[in-house]
Amino acid sequence: MFAKILKVLLLLLGGLFIVLQGMTFQIEGAAVSALILVLLTVLYCGWTANKSRYFFWFLVLYTTGHVLSYSAWYGPDLYEDDIDYFYYIANMLFILAYIFLILKILIQLDYRAVFSKLSIPIFILIVLDVFCVSIVTETTEGVLGFYEYTLEYTYNAIIMALLSVALINYMYRNDIKSMMFLMGSICIVFSEIIQLAYFYVMEDKILGFIYSFFLVVAFIFFYRQSQLEFTGPEPDYSDNQLEA
Repeated sequence: MFAKILKVLLLLLGGLFIVLQGMTFQIEGAAVSALILVLLTVLYCGWTANKSRYFFWFLVLYTTGHVLSYSAWYGPDLYEDDIDYFYYIANMLFILAYIFLILKILIQLDYRAVFSKLSIPIFILIVLDVFCVSIVTETTEGVLGFYEYTLEYTYNAIIMALLSVALINYMYRNDIKSMMFLMGSICIVFSEIIQLAYFYVMEDKILGFIYSFFLVVAFIFFYRQSQLEFTGPEPDYSDNQLEA
């Protein structure tokens, strides 16, 4: 019963977060997002039958990063040439969180089967990842310093790697869990790209609504897949499967 109440509360808070970010209430939005992630971690730890330590550490690190981002609003004022430690530490925590999410998938793959069936798609994805990361990160060129730009490039590379691993995992397994993980990863990538445009190109309310919406949807998919078990690899869909 408590778990159901917690899920409803999380959905309501998710809606509130989207509204706050869209209305540019950054401090309030940061507070709500940190609260959401804390409650989601509690929900996962308390009411998940088969827990994944990799997904657990993803939640813990991502939550800690958001708590630090919220704390930054109450930190000391920064002046020119000051180092924003909150920015660096929070983003490094996000990177580590996504790495744990990637490892969650990689440790469960049969690499011999994956490379024998998907070697060409893997090569294409690597080329596309390098191209996309370079194009996306260039939007911050001239705005960020060298170290900030390097961190941003690494962050975007990890995000694209997550999407590629999720796609390969779905192509290999072809089941509901891998599909939900892929959908969550797609939403994360959309959210991060739009958030980049929001902060460094054009601070528009519509972009605030969109990137926060994709972030909330991403975590809905991630939580839903965490409640399922892999059933693949499954055979590809065909009309023959419909025969009686």
